Amino acid sequence: MTTRRQILQGAALSALAALPGLSLLAPRSARAAGWPDKPVKIVVPYPAGGSTDVLSRILAEELKVKFGQPFLIDNRAGAGGNIGIDAVAKSTPDGYTLGAATIGHFSINQYLYSKMTWDADKDLLPVSMTWELPNVAVVPADHVPATTLKDFIAWAKTRPNGISYGSPGIGTTPHLSGVLFCQRAGVKGEHVPFRGAAQTIPAMLSGDVHIAVDNLASYIPFINSGKLRALAVTSAERWPSMPDIPTMAQAGMNDFVVTSWAAFVVPAGTPKEIVAALSSALQEISKKPEIQQKFLTTGAKSLGSTPEVVTARGQKERPMWKSVIESSGARQD
Repeated sequence: MTTRRQILQGAALSALAALPGLSLLAPRSARAAGWPDKPVKIVVPYPAGGSTDVLSRILAEELKVKFGQPFLIDNRAGAGGNIGIDAVAKSTPDGYTLGAATIGHFSINQYLYSKMTWDADKDLLPVSMTWELPNVAVVPADHVPATTLKDFIAWAKTRPNGISYGSPGIGTTPHLSGVLFCQRAGVKGEHVPFRGAAQTIPAMLSGDVHIAVDNLASYIPFINSGKLRALAVTSAERWPSMPDIPTMAQAGMNDFVVTSWAAFVVPAGTPKEIVAALSSALQEISKKPEIQQKFLTTGAKSLGSTPEVVTARGQKERPMWKSVIESSGARQD
């Protein structure tokens, strides 16, 4: 017979499940194994202050609320993000280490580096897409007179030694976007790699770098202040948070659509229940209007997905990036 206690327990669970915004399914399966019962680390393979760091911190706060444990950011920059993701791949697969992987880790670095210490398909498990953002062509307002992309190209062609363009490292989408831009524009360009936008921006403001085609999220405050001038975004359409900036096509350069995207990953062997719980939570978080607005304010679109979507997108984009890397001659040992 059903006892009074069982009836009350069932009624309590039903009442909880009916509360708006409360999902018991995926987190319950993970909690059955006691996860998480301590802080979870999110390895960001780039320096603090860049777009990956800023957006990961927003998600970390949401995950803390969702699971009741701190999700702590651990910045491990270097080697185009390989150092941080290597640490994730080699960590204990117990659900307490996540990685903020980007398009470079899924579709670029394996063609750029002669030696890879991890394999995206074998050593990592995708959890969910997290965001997407375009690159933006920006110039320092005090040092470059151009106000449009065409003006900049004309100005660059008058310079005997060409121009310099910054990026957060060899093989990143900003670097490869800079390569494509110089090729398409027919200008001589010298690549100046930095460890992230936090270093690129001061170099631009001092006049040491003439242009960057870098992730929009890191540059919005400086564009809004007028210190940097945005010439075009690399998305197919104008970006919702910066509607006054033309696309590359609208600015006069066709066939130049590049977006950076990211996904959270865990080391291979992480229990399926934990992966499912994290994926479910990130998908729910991505749909929250306040998170969507917060991401747009920083220059990105909030995304959530199943692990399978991450795998499919990474594989789809590999041929394109392999071709760009080969044409650029970029190579890292």
